[in-house]
Amino acid sequence: MTMSKSSIPQTPTLRDTHSGIPSRLLPKATNAKSLIYAGKTVSDTVPLRRGLPIPQGISKPTFLSAVAELKESLGAEQVILNDKEVQNGWYMEHPNTHDMMPLLSAEEFIASAVVYPGSVADVQTIVQWANKHLIPISPISLGRNLGYGGSAPRVRGAVTIDLGKRMNRILDINPDDYTCLVEPGVTFYALHEEIQRRGLGDKMWIDVPDLGGGSVLGNTLDRGVGYTPYGDHWAVHSGLEVVLPGPEARVLRTGMGALPGENTWQSFPYGFGPFSDGIFSQSNFGVVTKMGMTLMPNPGGYESFMYVFPNEDSLAQIMDIVRPLRIQNILENVAQLRHCLQTLAVRGQPRTKYWDGEGQMPESVVHEHLKNTPVGDFTWAYYGTSYGPEFVRKHKLEIIDREFKRVPGARRIDPSTLPADEYFWSRDRIASGTPDLVELAWVNWMPNGSHIAFSPIAPIRGTDATKLWDLAKKSHKEAGIDLMPAFCVGLREMHLIVEIVFDNTDEGMRRRAEKCLRDMIDDAAKLGYGEYRTHLALMDQVAGTYNWNDNALMKFNNDLKDALDPNGILAPGRCGIWPKRYRNRDWELKGGETRSEGNGVAPRIGETKI
Repeated sequence: MTMSKSSIPQTPTLRDTHSGIPSRLLPKATNAKSLIYAGKTVSDTVPLRRGLPIPQGISKPTFLSAVAELKESLGAEQVILNDKEVQNGWYMEHPNTHDMMPLLSAEEFIASAVVYPGSVADVQTIVQWANKHLIPISPISLGRNLGYGGSAPRVRGAVTIDLGKRMNRILDINPDDYTCLVEPGVTFYALHEEIQRRGLGDKMWIDVPDLGGGSVLGNTLDRGVGYTPYGDHWAVHSGLEVVLPGPEARVLRTGMGALPGENTWQSFPYGFGPFSDGIFSQSNFGVVTKMGMTLMPNPGGYESFMYVFPNEDSLAQIMDIVRPLRIQNILENVAQLRHCLQTLAVRGQPRTKYWDGEGQMPESVVHEHLKNTPVGDFTWAYYGTSYGPEFVRKHKLEIIDREFKRVPGARRIDPSTLPADEYFWSRDRIASGTPDLVELAWVNWMPNGSHIAFSPIAPIRGTDATKLWDLAKKSHKEAGIDLMPAFCVGLREMHLIVEIVFDNTDEGMRRRAEKCLRDMIDDAAKLGYGEYRTHLALMDQVAGTYNWNDNALMKFNNDLKDALDPNGILAPGRCGIWPKRYRNRDWELKGGETRSEGNGVAPRIGETKI
C-alpha cells in the first residue's frame, strides 16, 4: 500500500484540536507523513478478530451493563466501546486504544472502551465506578509514548481514561515566577505556542523532547527528558493534583498545594512532611490531573555546535572529556552523542535506498553513504548548545573546542555549510526550546516502521560507555538488527537510548527485536546498569532487575499499591507493580509469550467470581 502526498489528509492543527500541530509545521508534517505512508504495506484499519476485549474477572453482560451505567453518568458520547476495529495512524494521529507499534499481537495490549472525562469530578466518578465493578482502568494523557507502549493498557480489556481530549487547559503561565500549571492534554506544541501568543517568547522558554506532540504532564510523569539546561523534566516540575484509586477517589494536592489559599505551589515543590510526588511518577498509584512546571528564562542568546569523530574506539575518550565539562556546566544542556547510522536513518529514507541485503548493514556501506552527506563521514556526532551572551559563549566554546580536538580526527562542523533541512538544525531548534517534528524519521528505516528502546542509565565514564556499546553490538549482531544508539548526557549520568527499528508485520523480526532487547536488559543488569524506562511488555523484566535485598523495593511498591488501591483497579501491571488480585497468577511477562494475560483475577473479598 502506498499513498501519494496529495492523497494523504492534512494533519490537524492546534486550531482544530488540542493534539494538533502548529500551523508553521504543516509542511514538515505533510512530508513526514508521506514518508511514513510510503513505507506502509498494510492498511491502517485493523478489524478486531477476537471481538470486544473484555477484562478477565467479569462476564460480557455484566461488563456491558457497567458501561451503560458509566454512559448514564458521563454522557453516552463520552464512553466509546472498542469492539469493531482499530486505527493505527501515525505520530500526529495516533490511536488511543492500543499500541500502534506492537511487540505482541495488536489485540493483546488493547482497551475495551475509552472514556473521556471533562473534569476532576468526572475522573472521580470513573474511579468510583471502576471500584464498584472491579474493572481495570488505564489513564493516558495523550498516548504518544511511542516505543514504550503508546496508549495501550497493560491488562487486556482495561478501560482507557483519555484525560487529554477534554482536560487540556493551560491553567496558568506566571511570567514573574517563570512557572506554569497544566492539565494532561497540554502538549509541548500547545504550551510553546501559547507563550508566543502572549508575547512572552523573548522572556521564557519551555524545554522540549525530541518531538513536541507529547503531553507535558505525561512526559514528565514518565521522567522523559529534553535538551536545554532544564532537560530533566521531573526535576523541574512543582506540584501535582492527584485522584487516588481507592473506592472514595479522594483528591489530593502535593507540596504547597496542600495548603488552602496557597500562593507558591509552582515555586516550591516540597511543602511540609514527606515529599510524596515521587510515588506518582512511573507508577499506578494515582491519576494525575494537574501539574506545575518551572520555565527557563531566556538566557540572552545561544549557539548550537556539532563535532564529529571518525573512530569507533574514540567513544571512551569522548565520554571522559565530556564528564568534567558537563559537571562544570561548560557543556550546559542535555546533549546527544549519536552513532552515524542513526544520523543516516534520520534522513527519513528506507534502508533499501542504501542497501538491500539481509542482516546488519555493513559498516563500509554506511560510511560510503555518509561521505555524500553535507556533514561527511564519521562514526560519532556530538550535538550541543552553548547559552548566554556572546562573550560568555565564546569563552565556553573555546574550552569545548580545545578539549574535543584532543580526540584524533575530531572536526567541528561549520553550521553555515549545512542546508536548512540538515538534522543539525532540528537539534538547534529543540535546544532552544522550540518543538519540532523530525526525530521519528528514522522509523522509516523499515517498512511499517516500529521501534522499541533499550534505555539504561550509567555514569558518564568511558569504561561504562564502552561496556554498554559492546553488549549492544553483541546482541544486535546476534539478532541481525541494525544498531542505532544515542548517549543523552545528563549532569552526572547518561541515558543510553538504543532504538530497535522493526517491521511490525514481520513476526520473525518482532521476535528478534524483543529477544535483542531482553538480552540487553539482562546483560546490562549483570554489569550494574538498569533501565530508566521501558515498553509495557518488558516492565516485569526490568522491575525484576531492581531486586536488591530480596526484592525490597518491589515489596514496598506492593505495600503502597495495596494501601492506595485495595481493589487493584488502576493500571494493573504498570512498571511491574501488580495488585493483590493479579499476583501469583502468571500475569508477568518474561519473554517469548504470545499472550499478555495471566490466569484470571481474584474476586473481591466476600464475593464469588462472576
